[in-house]
Amino acid sequence: MVHDFLYRSLHRAIAEVSPNQLVAQVAAQGSVATMPAPEQARMALGVADYATQNFSSFNYSGYSQKNNSSSDFANQVREQLSAYAQLAEPFVEKSPRELPVSQEDMPPLGFALAQLKGIYILAENQHGLVLVDMHAAHERITYERMKAACDGEGIRAQPLLVPQSLAVSSREADYAEFHPAVFSELGFALERAGPETLIIRQVPSLLLHSNIEQLVRDVLADLVMHGSSDRIREHRNEILSTMACHGSVRANRRLTISEMNSLLRDMEATERSGQCNHGRPTWVQMSLTDLDKLFLRGR
Repeated sequence: MVHDFLYRSLHRAIAEVSPNQLVAQVAAQGSVATMPAPEQARMALGVADYATQNFSSFNYSGYSQKNNSSSDFANQVREQLSAYAQLAEPFVEKSPRELPVSQEDMPPLGFALAQLKGIYILAENQHGLVLVDMHAAHERITYERMKAACDGEGIRAQPLLVPQSLAVSSREADYAEFHPAVFSELGFALERAGPETLIIRQVPSLLLHSNIEQLVRDVLADLVMHGSSDRIREHRNEILSTMACHGSVRANRRLTISEMNSLLRDMEATERSGQCNHGRPTWVQMSLTDLDKLFLRGR
C-alpha cells in the first residue's frame, strides 16, 4: 500500500513538472544513471519537495480516511530521502583539498593519485608511493566506529522507508522474536511476520547501503550460534566485524579523487588502521629507494 501510494503520488508530481525543467536539470547535473548516489538522492529530494507542496491535491482512498492531511506523510518521505542524501557517501569530503606547496606539509598517507582495478588506491606522500587496499581500510574504519558507538551512546539506527521481508528458518525466526533487545543494541529492528518470515524495519546507519538481506542473515547466524546474551557480549567484536565487512566499500567501485583522499584522512584518524579486521595489511609504503631499485637506477 505504501509503495503504491508513493509510486502514484510521485508519478503524478513528475507528470506535472514541465519537461523543459527536467531536461535543464539533467543537463546541468549529467545523466541520472551515472550520478553518484548522493546526487540521485538529492534529485529525488527535489521531486519530493514538489510532491510535498502538491500532496493536498492527491486523493488516495484508505490513507486519506485515516489522515486529514497527507502532507504529513509527504514530509516523512522527504525526511527519509534527506537522511539518505547525507548518508549515501560516508567518506566524501565536504570541501576538496589542494595539494600542499611543500612535501613536508603532506599528511602521513599523502594524497591520492589514482585508483587501480577498482581495488587499490595509489597515493603520493613525503616518502614515495602508498598503496591502499580500499575495502580492507574502510572495513577497519567502519569496525572501529561501530565499536566506539557500542561503547558510547549506542549504534545509530536508520528506519527503512520500505521494510524488507526475509525468509528464514523457524529457529532463526524464534530467536529474533524472543531476543529483540539483542538486535536493538546492534541497530536492528526485526519483526516476526510468520513461522519463517521476518520483517526488517531498521538497520545501523553506517550499513544502510549494504546488502541488507545478506547482512541480517549473517548477523542472525552469528547470534544463533552464540546463543545466550552472555556469550553474545563475549563475542561482540566478532559480530561487529561481520557487520563492518558488509558496510565497507566494495571492490570495483569507482571512487573520485576527493573520496579517496577522504578515505586516507579517515585511516589516519582511526586506531589500528594499518590492519583490517582479519589481520591483513591495509596499506604498504614504497619509498623512492624501493622504486629506484625496481628500475636499477643508480647502478
